[in-house]
Amino acid sequence: MDIRKVKKLIEMLEESGIDEIEIHEGDDSVRVSRNQVQPAPPAPATVAAPVAVQSSADSDPRGAAEPAPATESEPGENLITAPMVGIYYEAPAPDKPVFVKVGQHVRKGDVLCIIEAMKIMNHVEAEQDGVIHRILVVNGEPVEYGQPLFAISAD
Repeated sequence: MDIRKVKKLIEMLEESGIDEIEIHEGDDSVRVSRNQVQPAPPAPATVAAPVAVQSSADSDPRGAAEPAPATESEPGENLITAPMVGIYYEAPAPDKPVFVKVGQHVRKGDVLCIIEAMKIMNHVEAEQDGVIHRILVVNGEPVEYGQPLFAISAD
């Protein structure tokens, strides 16, 4: 995008009563806003509130267990980590099934989750064939770069 267009957007913003403007032009986009604290994006309205997790992961129909607080891999496990900062989603949409469950066999390249960063949905794929042993994050929660997401064991 031409810098002159960006400068013109800034001038228009200053002259108007609006606080923010976002323009998309082909593959380029720019957002100009006044100095203000950006609120966190709202969570999708259809996401269910967290429920108490029972002591057995087998009682959860999705096969998910309470995220383990440990961030180190156990013997025979490899950790899949977040490639970026964003919001973790376990399914492609609130009304769709989850990508993976604890105990599920995955193949290299299978989508494990989505991380939303700057309104872009980024797929996180399995780096190897294996079995999901632990899911270490909660749906709809923010994740940091390098944060462990899954513990997976090799076939």
